[in-house]
Amino acid sequence: MLNIAIYIILVFILLLLINLTYNFPALNKSDESLDEGDAKKEGISFFQGLIYTTIVLVIIGILVHTYFIISGTPWQGHLMEWLNIVVRLMHITFGIAWIGASFYFVFLENALNRTKDVRDDLAGNLWAIHGGGFYYLEKYKVAPQKIPKELHWFKYEAYFTWLSGFALLFIVYYFNAKGFLIDSQVMDMTTFAAVSIGIGSLIIGWIIYDLLCKSPLVKRQHLFAIIGFVIATAFAFFYAQVFSGRAAYIHFGAMLGTIMAANVFFVIIPSQKAMVKAAKEGKPLDPELGKHAGLRSLHNNYLTLPVLFVMISNHFPTTFGHSSSWLVLAIISLGTAGVKHYLNLKEKGQLNVWVLPVSVVILLAAAFMSAPRVASTECNTEITMNEVYPIFQARCNTCHSSRPTDDVFTTPPNGVVYDTPQDIINMTDKIMQRVVVTKTMPQNNKTAMTEEERNIIRCWIEQGAKR
Repeated sequence: MLNIAIYIILVFILLLLINLTYNFPALNKSDESLDEGDAKKEGISFFQGLIYTTIVLVIIGILVHTYFIISGTPWQGHLMEWLNIVVRLMHITFGIAWIGASFYFVFLENALNRTKDVRDDLAGNLWAIHGGGFYYLEKYKVAPQKIPKELHWFKYEAYFTWLSGFALLFIVYYFNAKGFLIDSQVMDMTTFAAVSIGIGSLIIGWIIYDLLCKSPLVKRQHLFAIIGFVIATAFAFFYAQVFSGRAAYIHFGAMLGTIMAANVFFVIIPSQKAMVKAAKEGKPLDPELGKHAGLRSLHNNYLTLPVLFVMISNHFPTTFGHSSSWLVLAIISLGTAGVKHYLNLKEKGQLNVWVLPVSVVILLAAAFMSAPRVASTECNTEITMNEVYPIFQARCNTCHSSRPTDDVFTTPPNGVVYDTPQDIINMTDKIMQRVVVTKTMPQNNKTAMTEEERNIIRCWIEQGAKR
């Protein structure tokens, strides 16, 4: 029943967001500002959105139906793995487009020529060369006297990055909550409680951030940044107290990503629409709309590098597997945001000698903090493969085998198998990192590997990993 409820919630949210994304209410035939050509294009956009929504819902329906048909069979894991591949590729693709646009427009804003031969109605211009061609770009102080019919909107990159990321959260963590989301050694809870905490925290994170942006604090940039960082660190700490290490990091990134997408959906695009509408109707433009949208866009720009780190963090157990993983996450987020600040200053020509070195030192602090500790127990006896091999068979081979028996993995993760003693010897460096140092394997200690067994493996590796 829980899986059915989760699917229904996911389908409902996707339907709602896809409808909002395509702006079905935007088709308003009574709007005098729309000429016949505009109305026709709006009509085409409406029906395209309807068709795309129908296609997505049909695909989701087929997948849900297929999932329940093959549930409990070897095909279940196969389906989930391919869903993971497809949605992850979509997420990365849309994310690159979104972050690339964010980087480019912040660079453009920072690099504009604002003084030399600039018309009165312009805020600046820029000559550029790319791909064998020259480009000339102009930014208006408010808006041109006549809005062009062909106006490109940068919004779908953000919407579909969030949609694909949210779907990926379900596929990887919520549908396999016992294996990836919940760690009983951190907090033992039901799947429903864990999923509710995860989704609820994303909403709460946006509400807190939005209230901060609407408070007088937003006018004091440095204080706003400090308080924002403290709140983000509190979220990192909270996630580390309720979820597994990997899930805690991913939810932190999802919280930041939700703030970024919500900025686009609730603030940036509505402000831009209001400006375009006022320009078309010949009404005075409110410059505050552009300022608010620009500020939220700048916030998004600073959040990009922390989010990118979270996207790759699951490959590095040194970070999420640390006993104070939340602090490592906070330090890296601060350091990467500092690097982005340096790049923004550099684009403005306002070089600051200390920003980059301090940011690098902060990142090095995270590397130093997460360094492995020297084992407190000595290896008094020689360990042989005969003692190590049974541990891997009992604790690791359920997943890392040519024929896994795990209820989630139908193929060995990352192609790693421990079928023979030589297979184990070939992976001793990874085993030391994942099993002994960070203790992030087995996943959430699903097979209950003991400290004594980890010490046996450590001693065997330290003694040369002899066969």
